[in-house]
Amino acid sequence: LLQSLTNDVPSPPGALYSRKFTIDGEQISLQVQDTPFVSLEDDTDTICCQEQINRSIYWADGFVFVYSITDYESFRVLRPLHQHIRRIHPNANIPLLLMANKGDLLRARQVSSKEGLQLAGELGGTYCEVSARENCEGVHEAFQQLCQELSRSSGSCNGEKRRGLHLVRPKSPNMQDLKRRLKQALTSKGKSATAL
Repeated sequence: LLQSLTNDVPSPPGALYSRKFTIDGEQISLQVQDTPFVSLEDDTDTICCQEQINRSIYWADGFVFVYSITDYESFRVLRPLHQHIRRIHPNANIPLLLMANKGDLLRARQVSSKEGLQLAGELGGTYCEVSARENCEGVHEAFQQLCQELSRSSGSCNGEKRRGLHLVRPKSPNMQDLKRRLKQALTSKGKSATAL
């Protein structure tokens, strides 16, 4: 799926893919970390999460959850993975795209479109169904939509943005006081100059 997005040669799990998009006249550089497969521990709803996945979660500005419509287990892991991400970023509003792959294998379908849409709504993300093998454009459009969401969310964020979280930088009371006094001084100078 990522190879169809970036036109790169196959890379091992954990590889970092890059691609540039133009959105609203602005060029955006997208870096996608292909995380290793996440699984559930012994038929529970607890995920078995490697350290590399945790590092990717801290680093990410957005998430793409990919599952195969022909593999119900790949779908079942998404809810616990989202809960794991929420424990790491409890208050962040991070865009999420739920991508159902292998849309060309309808006869082998194990996960319905309705289930995908329902989960996307529950997780607060968007949903799309693609076939990376038959239609690369669907993959491109889905990632472009996520980039637009990321652009909107980072554009509405004032202050400093820390990697993976959108946080407003707290302002020091001393700095605020200094700015207020400087503004007063400049205003009073302007008034006295006009009075002369």
